[in-house]
Amino acid sequence: MNEEKFTLEKHYINRSGWLRAGVLGANDGILSTASIIIGVAAASSTREPVLIAGVAGLVAGALSMAAGEYVSVSSQTDVEKSDLAREQQELIDTPDEELLELAKIYESRGLTVETALEVATQLTAHNALEAHARDELGIHEMTEAKPLQAALSSGVAFTVGGFLPVLVGFLAPLEWMEYIQYVAAIMFLIILGIVAARAGGSNPIKAVLRITFWGTLAMGLTAVIGHLFNINIA
Repeated sequence: MNEEKFTLEKHYINRSGWLRAGVLGANDGILSTASIIIGVAAASSTREPVLIAGVAGLVAGALSMAAGEYVSVSSQTDVEKSDLAREQQELIDTPDEELLELAKIYESRGLTVETALEVATQLTAHNALEAHARDELGIHEMTEAKPLQAALSSGVAFTVGGFLPVLVGFLAPLEWMEYIQYVAAIMFLIILGIVAARAGGSNPIKAVLRITFWGTLAMGLTAVIGHLFNINIA
């Protein structure tokens, strides 16, 4: 009888770490940089301040995004490590109680008392900490926090996203800058929403509507602020 190779089915959740950071970074890069350019363009009569503000916002935003993502995900990693260390000690100090606790978890998921205890016993014998990490703490290899990966994904994505409005700011006529920036940014955000939705297996229409609404609101308010100050930046 021929043995068939068994391979785990790929799921979208495997991409959750880098996809979340990448989408968030690109979205912020497009939106924040475009908003800065629109706000400055609304109060400027020359192109130089617009480009300087756009590039400064791009650089500062990318570094801030990467650092913030690294700190945030590192904090999550610290919590996970702390919980795992505590769980490891409990497995040493009170192994019988931990076994019953694991069995209760499986029983609450629909297994009979006998089956739940058998499953808990076998998984404990195989790798007790892994079983408790997955089923009690909800820590799994697929969703494990990766600070460096998240920081790089977020920083690079912000840079790529933020470069697009800067490019538009360099090419677009100054008198139409606000309107061209808005239209271009919305187009970029729509493309990002579609790509992110397809990569994550979600509904692209919902993603596009969500990203378009909040993008319009952010850029619109920035433009209004620029006009309200009514200061001519030479």
